[in-house]
Amino acid sequence: QVQLVESGGGLVQAGDSLRLSCAASGRTFGTYTMGWFRQAPGKEREFVAAISRGGVTTVYADSVKGRFTISRMNARSTVYLQMDCVIPEDTAVYYCAQYSLTTTSRVDTSAVDYWGQGTQVTVSS
Repeated sequence: QVQLVESGGGLVQAGDSLRLSCAASGRTFGTYTMGWFRQAPGKEREFVAAISRGGVTTVYADSVKGRFTISRMNARSTVYLQMDCVIPEDTAVYYCAQYSLTTTSRVDTSAVDYWGQGTQVTVSS
C-alpha cells in the first residue's frame, strides 16, 4: 500500500511563508502525477496544485496561482508545496495526493488513488 505522509503545517500570520512536504513510500514515485488538495470546515475538498511525474508541468487553482509553488524531488520520493503570502482563506487541512494513471483529470478528487492524512495550516489575520 502506498503511504503519503505530510508535514510542515502550522499556525502562521497573513503574509508569512511556509513549506509543506509529502513523503511517499514505494519505488515508483516518479511514475505518478502528484498534487495537493485542501479542505476547510464546511467545504468540499478542493484542488490546489498538481505536478507531472517529471516535474516539468504544473497546474494551480486560481485561488493560489502566483502565491503557491509545487515541486518534487523524485530521488527522495517527496513533493512540496511552497506557500508564500498566505491569507486567512488559505486556512484548511492540506492533503497530499497521488493520481491514478488511468485519468488525466487533476481537479477531481475521484482522480486520486492515494491520500495523505493531512496537515493543518492556520493563517491568522
